[in-house]
Amino acid sequence: MDFATIDQVRLNFNPTGIAILNAAIGLLMLGVAIELKVEDFKRIVKSPKAPLIGLAAQFFLLPAFTFLLITLVKPHPSIALGMMLVAACPGGNVSNIITHLANGNCAVSISMTAVSTLAAIIMTPFNISFWGSMNPGTADILKQVSLNPADVFTTVFLILGIPLIVGMSIGHYMPNLAQKVKKPFKIFSLVFFLFIVCAALAANWQNFLNYVGIVMLLVLIHNALALNIGYWSGRIAGLDERDCRAVCIEVGIQNSALGLVLVFGFFGGLGGMAILVGWWGIWHIIGGLITSVIFNLKKLPEHEPF
Repeated sequence: MDFATIDQVRLNFNPTGIAILNAAIGLLMLGVAIELKVEDFKRIVKSPKAPLIGLAAQFFLLPAFTFLLITLVKPHPSIALGMMLVAACPGGNVSNIITHLANGNCAVSISMTAVSTLAAIIMTPFNISFWGSMNPGTADILKQVSLNPADVFTTVFLILGIPLIVGMSIGHYMPNLAQKVKKPFKIFSLVFFLFIVCAALAANWQNFLNYVGIVMLLVLIHNALALNIGYWSGRIAGLDERDCRAVCIEVGIQNSALGLVLVFGFFGGLGGMAILVGWWGIWHIIGGLITSVIFNLKKLPEHEPF
């Protein structure tokens, strides 16, 4: 278990597997989008403070603080780039569920999920290229793969943008159908996605056991940093407790599945990146659930009824 060999690891994930993962993420996004309404975006226009604070924390503060963490810890370049990639991704789909468990403001969570997904089409390739080029080790990797932000934009748009447009169109133009299918479809897409993740983990179990120890503590620290950036950004901006909880979870739960697609699609499944992003995808759910338990130990102020 050492840095010299981690990038030689090639996970068992062929083009068919990548295509299936793409489809699974698209189905998850479609399930979320069916429940989104134009009113969710109008709500942001009427009450923009919490979602905008959250988006600033998501796409500006988290990448910047990730860069600072990398500068301090000096991890292996591929692991560092994996951290930057995770920080560049939008919020994950399970954030809405965990926000509910944490007694957070679900309206803020849903609004942030919708807008961050749209913003990610531009911000994800920008943040990968910008912050990746600021570190000599990660900049070398970007030069070796000749990363084109336009290609990343296209991939993110196909995986997130199109399902978002299709799902919202179904919800708007066929509301009766959307009402009937949204719950079973959401369950099916989640089960399908979990099946793909479990199958991929089983196929790479030995590599996972051999190398996860290298990234485990770093992912824990990085995830805790993300959760704290979200919460304290809200607190400093004067948001109420439920809004702070929603922003905290949204920033701390990243779309690491999208990250894996980008690792395999643009970086050849580079070992350090793949293992870092893969473990993030497992840990951020655990970290989010732990955070929700901590929040539930603290009573909401009386003027902020749930």
